[in-house]
Amino acid sequence: IKVREDKVIRPDGNEGIYGVVETRIATGVVAIDSEQNIYLVGQYRYPLNCYSWEIIEGGAEDNESAIEAAKRELLEEAGIVAKSWQQLGGELHLSNCHSSEAGYVFLAKDLEFKDASPDGTEVLKIKKIPFEHAYKMVRDGEITDCMSIIALERARVELKMEIL
Repeated sequence: IKVREDKVIRPDGNEGIYGVVETRIATGVVAIDSEQNIYLVGQYRYPLNCYSWEIIEGGAEDNESAIEAAKRELLEEAGIVAKSWQQLGGELHLSNCHSSEAGYVFLAKDLEFKDASPDGTEVLKIKKIPFEHAYKMVRDGEITDCMSIIALERARVELKMEIL
């Protein structure tokens, strides 16, 4: 990441500074199997000092497209390869008050299972649950990650799921 402070003229006409965090592309994957189960990743999130259940997420490497990063992250974190991929909506701005981070979310289907190989910095738990249960986790505040929430909602619409 890069962190910078820009000297700006504020809307009130006074001088000020604006802090900006520049980062790589973020990706998220809703991996869904033929029985409508999805795969969540549980991990400790240091900035918030909490444990978080999320869709498979990660960042693109230099010169890596969002779809390439999503495919790599799905294999690394969950040991899943998908034959069918679909982008769910357009670009997301995940924290546009202080970050330039852009995110993309995908729906992955026709899943094949292999061995996971998470990064050395990751201690992950993988959970397979019905899509409807994950959606309930959002409603109940058990999933709080914004990319996961947006991705699950976009997937629900795309899959034409009626969830009460």
